[in-house]
Amino acid sequence: MNRFLLVVCFLFISATTFGQQFSQYNTGTLFDSFENPAQTNFIPDSSRYISFNFLVPNFGSNFFLTGHGQVPLKTRAFTGRYVNTNLTLDKGDFSRANVDANTYLLMLRIFKSLDGDQEMGFSVQTRAEGKGIFTDQTLLLLNGAGAFQDGVPYNDLNNSYRYQAYHQISFAYREKFSKQFSFGFKLSALLGIQYQRLNINSSYLQFDNAADNAYLGLQGNYRISYTPGKFSGHDLLPNFRNPGASISIGTRLQTRDNFVIQANIKDLGFIHWYNRSTESVFNDIQEVPAVSEPRLEDKLYKISHDIVRSADRQTGFTTPTNAKFELSANKSYWLDNEMQLKYSPTLIVQKELFYDGYTAALSNPIQYKNFTGTFVASYNNYKLLNAGLQFMVRSPNAEFFIGSDRLLQSASLAGAAGKSESQIAKAGSFSGADFFMGFSLKFGHVIEHPLNTSVIPIGDRPGLLRRMWNGIWGIDNGD
Repeated sequence: MNRFLLVVCFLFISATTFGQQFSQYNTGTLFDSFENPAQTNFIPDSSRYISFNFLVPNFGSNFFLTGHGQVPLKTRAFTGRYVNTNLTLDKGDFSRANVDANTYLLMLRIFKSLDGDQEMGFSVQTRAEGKGIFTDQTLLLLNGAGAFQDGVPYNDLNNSYRYQAYHQISFAYREKFSKQFSFGFKLSALLGIQYQRLNINSSYLQFDNAADNAYLGLQGNYRISYTPGKFSGHDLLPNFRNPGASISIGTRLQTRDNFVIQANIKDLGFIHWYNRSTESVFNDIQEVPAVSEPRLEDKLYKISHDIVRSADRQTGFTTPTNAKFELSANKSYWLDNEMQLKYSPTLIVQKELFYDGYTAALSNPIQYKNFTGTFVASYNNYKLLNAGLQFMVRSPNAEFFIGSDRLLQSASLAGAAGKSESQIAKAGSFSGADFFMGFSLKFGHVIEHPLNTSVIPIGDRPGLLRRMWNGIWGIDNGD
């Protein structure tokens, strides 16, 4: 089929598809330490002092799709035809799509000093993030004009989507100021890959059966950072054409009753898309001829494309990253006298800073020796309840984890390709998928306290952040 209307509706599902995995909170993995900057990845007197993923990608992806669009889009994807179950012409009926992706290609972290538990790290990752809303009327158009009445104006084709992908090269630093308080940050250079955004603010559609035509009107704005059809694999390589920057800041506080409180601002930044990008502010009505003939879909694509691109001009523009604020509380409980079985629940609240999304999650890991199983449940402002599982094997010097924060929906979608059309057409409250996996090892000498060391210590100075802090308050740095 042709692309434009389906892209409006289904872009996010077909995109390379992660966000912060809630089940990774307080695990102490290398991935956790880069996503939550105040978190440590090392255990003194047990861990070696260099942690590395050896270029094995630590990755994850997730998406969800809500509303009446679930059935037609899934049947189209898996069977090649639409089943218009539950779609209506009522104004205001819409579906919502959301996708996040994150792949760490390189993660390297070094334990620098026992004085302050100073750590620094470098990472290279690729991210994608997107959101979209599309109406039932738009989806009904994909299956022809049969559902639309002659001479009746329709004005609910007001779809919108935003998608951007970029590389992220980061330096991370973490320091423990006291036994109770740690602080960390991650500074990142961003290299934009592609950006696309469409907002249709008002629309008009009316069929005239006697004249065998229709009139389609759209008003809104469109931005794209590349030329469709000319984007190639070479454009995926890092370059400085679309520069940007971001910062993540994290704090970790351990209270007297052993609660661990973390507060994070994540990926607060921007990307400037170069001046050969395209922007269009459009407002036009055009005729769609011969609507009774086959392949109406192609004609609608052409007319929609012509309207949206009718006011193209080359210009640069700046867009924000999808920054988030997160607050979490954790406490650990030993479940046996031998202290081998531990339960460490974490409650997390997340709010997107530039959009309306917010989520509450409860991660429930149970650890036995080096093995951990985690059940995580989350609920967001779109009234979606998710449940997932993670399995992790972690020793002081090696770690591997795999899991999904939307386990049932992921299994359902994976099995949809082999099912009949009637089974695929059974829609729940939402469709979705989530999958993540990671691995890293530590090497080098073991981090040892002076009393346990097998080498002669030469002394450590306080870390940079603590020296600045001590200077503000007039405390001796021990130089």
